[in-house]
Amino acid sequence: MVQAYILIQTEVGKAATVAREIAGITGVTQAEDVTGPYDVIVRAEARNVDELGKLVVAQIQAVDGITRTLTCPIVHI
Repeated sequence: MVQAYILIQTEVGKAATVAREIAGITGVTQAEDVTGPYDVIVRAEARNVDELGKLVVAQIQAVDGITRTLTCPIVHI
């Protein structure tokens, strides 16, 4: 299982709407609108890195109002 945080920038005024829509996507375990340089922070999981990439590109980035994403895989050292 691969887990990651996805940091999202949105259009002005869209953070809450984007977070609600992303929260309903399979593989997303948490989606919160926040303040700071990013507008939404998402925690997601997938079976492998390829599936995580597909989740981000095909589903999360397809949500209206998103301008940029940064995916941060979780590592256990």
